[in-house]
Amino acid sequence: MIAKISSGKETAGLIRYLFDTKKAKDHTDPHLVASWDGFAPDPGRSDDVDATRRLLVADLDLHVKQARRLGRAPEQHVWHCSLRAAPEDRILSDEEWADIARRVVAATGIAPEGDPDGCRWVAVRHAPDHIHIAATKVRADLRTARHWNDYHTADRELAAVEKEYGLLQVVRGDRTAAKRPTRAEQEKARRAGQDKPARERLRTTVRSAVAAASSMAEFVHLLSHIDGVLIEVVYFPSGDVRGYKVAAEDTTTAGKEPVWFSGSELAPDLSFPKMRQRLEAIDRQPVDQPGRRRPNPWHQATAATERIPHHLDQADDEASQAHLAAFGEALDVLPLLAPQALRPQLREAAVAFERATRSRIQAEHHHARALRGAVRAMVRAPAPKDGAILAMFLDAAILVVIAAACWHQLRHHDQQVAAAQQTLLHLQAAYDQAAAAPLAALAQRRPPQQTVDRHIRHLRQAVPDHVDQVLEDPAFDALTAALAEAEAAGHKPEQLLQQAVDQRALASVRRPARVLTWRIERLSARPLPSTRARAAQARSAAQRSNAPVHAAAAVPTAQPSHTRRR
Repeated sequence: MIAKISSGKETAGLIRYLFDTKKAKDHTDPHLVASWDGFAPDPGRSDDVDATRRLLVADLDLHVKQARRLGRAPEQHVWHCSLRAAPEDRILSDEEWADIARRVVAATGIAPEGDPDGCRWVAVRHAPDHIHIAATKVRADLRTARHWNDYHTADRELAAVEKEYGLLQVVRGDRTAAKRPTRAEQEKARRAGQDKPARERLRTTVRSAVAAASSMAEFVHLLSHIDGVLIEVVYFPSGDVRGYKVAAEDTTTAGKEPVWFSGSELAPDLSFPKMRQRLEAIDRQPVDQPGRRRPNPWHQATAATERIPHHLDQADDEASQAHLAAFGEALDVLPLLAPQALRPQLREAAVAFERATRSRIQAEHHHARALRGAVRAMVRAPAPKDGAILAMFLDAAILVVIAAACWHQLRHHDQQVAAAQQTLLHLQAAYDQAAAAPLAALAQRRPPQQTVDRHIRHLRQAVPDHVDQVLEDPAFDALTAALAEAEAAGHKPEQLLQQAVDQRALASVRRPARVLTWRIERLSARPLPSTRARAAQARSAAQRSNAPVHAAAAVPTAQPSHTRRR
């Protein structure tokens, strides 16, 4: 059940609309279901509708007129609240709607329960699925009602109503969502043939620019070179940057200024102060040096992304919120870097997850510096030559979104949970498309059966709880090929498998062979460990198995270990 609340100047106009049956086609049987004292005249049950309607208006305006003589009546003295049930809900009776109306006016401060001086109000039902509450804001003691924050208090009361009446429990937000386009903006976009209003198009564009930029100057430079976007930096008299505003060129009409939006009008996290905090929390990538191999930024971003579920398991909510915001930036730039065929799904995923990047929890952005730096490096790096690198990242991203939904759910962030679930659908579709060709190419290089049998033994040691699921996965041939190629490059497959299992939970994975394949591919792309590193790995493995280490480079047989459950 949802509420819409507004204010007005004319009681008569609102009552006239509520009881109109000619212009409003859905007003089939307008009548009162409740009022401030239970005895208000009901035009819907009167033979003389016009006269009764005038009498009702006079009764509602009584205290307004008295306060007006004393110069104390508010100009916007009418309070209007519509309450609508969900299409899936049962039809409520008049008595049930009356109870709901009383609870709402009490919760919002219009007519507190047990207060004899509360405002005058009526609840009108003119359709099966909703009612309207019309009230005047002047109390019997001629003071103006204290109804601040009425939308929030009404929404909170309706959440309790839904549970008690067995109605659909509407997904509710925490007032951190971006502002929706107005009806006028939507109509203007429709007339111009645009699929989305300018506010929404600019929001997506600005988010992508922020995710790609490393400084305010670069952010301005990027936006100024995007066709159809205007940007203007606003300065203080001292010369310091105060903020910025953007506009779409197609909102400019002859002889008129374009429609400008500040960053905060696009989304709370796009205000200049919050954007500056994010730009300052970036790990600067090392400068290329002759003879030194520079890490692959896609692998760095994937590694940082894989660690996010672990961060979400910790008790530091501010750090978790920062990692989610940084991951949202990674999704924002993916459509710029991915093949054309994948961009629509990735763009929808980024737009959907945008809602899951914000909550009432204040993000401490310095916790996510590594991912932000890797994302900026991805933008500047050459495009991937094949789809395997993108598939690796999307594989990690899917698990992050699942973990994000769980994290928000534990904190009762309903809108963010819904956004994460919607994101998952788009990411899964993009991943299935991106992974198909690389997996097929790997599967064609399946090693001989003797090698496959040996890798199966390694799998039984590393993932005893999931080995059957891995063997039945269509990507199993690709996994064995990845292990064989890693072994040919000098890596020990049993160690790679153990590392992959230790860093990736498999309990919530649909296709574990695919997960392990991408993990093995990325781990095997690293340089081979030094003698000292191999000795340390051997000691660590020996401690896990409680077996003595006989040689510094010896590799003991790994014991079965259960995957961690998040």
